[in-house]
Formats: sequence, structure tokens, C-alpha cells
Amino acid sequence: MYADDETVRENLAGVRRHLGLVGLSANEDRAAFGVARVLQRFGKRVVPVHPRAEPVHGERGYATLADIPFPVDVVDVFVNSRLAGPVADEAVAIGAKAVWFQLGVIDPEAYARTRAAGLAMVMDRCPAIEIPRLG
Repeated sequence: MYADDETVRENLAGVRRHLGLVGLSANEDRAAFGVARVLQRFGKRVVPVHPRAEPVHGERGYATLADIPFPVDVVDVFVNSRLAGPVADEAVAIGAKAVWFQLGVIDPEAYARTRAAGLAMVMDRCPAIEIPRLG
């Protein structure tokens, strides 16, 4: 396991302002679309990050994390595992406090780099499942 419940709880509580959700598009059939809605219901401001930079759930979208003109607390990653490491590196570069790799997104090297940079890291778990479970 790549994070205990306390780390997960801290990661979720760490979203004071914005949660950048990488891979979130307006495609209602994608898991990221539903997860973003759940996170909003729990009071999180979700910022869509997707190459198309389209608005989702009333929030303006951005093509990359670096394009977001305000601080992002947590970066939630909904991309293929082979693409996740560079996203984690970008999260470190923009000064995020934590990174979250969704269910099935696994990159142990990215996990180690992110933790070594001082960020909290959760991997292979879903915040839409964890918020109701952990409160």
C-alpha cells in the first residue's frame, strides 16, 4: 500500500483552495467526470486539467498544471500509469502540497520522487471513495 489512512486523510484535508484534476474533461462517460462531481459535493474546488482545456462542472479548464494562474494544493492524476510520473514531477514544480494517483495509476518511481521532494503522496486510491469513508 502506498498510503495509510492518516496520509489519505491529510491529503484530502490539504485541499484548502484548489484541486487540479489531471485528465478531467467534459466527457461524462469518463470516471474523472463523476469523481470531480463527488469532490465538489464535499466542498472541494476542482480545476480541470486536460489538453483541450475545456470547462467542466462550472470550472475553467487548463491545458497543463503550469497554465493554472493560482496555487493548487493537491494534484489528482487520472492518466495512464506510464504518463503519471511526468505529471507528478509537474506537481512538484508548481509547488503543490500533495499528489494523488487514482485507482490503477501506479508508478513507484514517481511515488518515491514525489515523497523525496517533500509532498504527500497517495497512489492507487480514489478520493471519491475515501472522503465518505474517512470523513
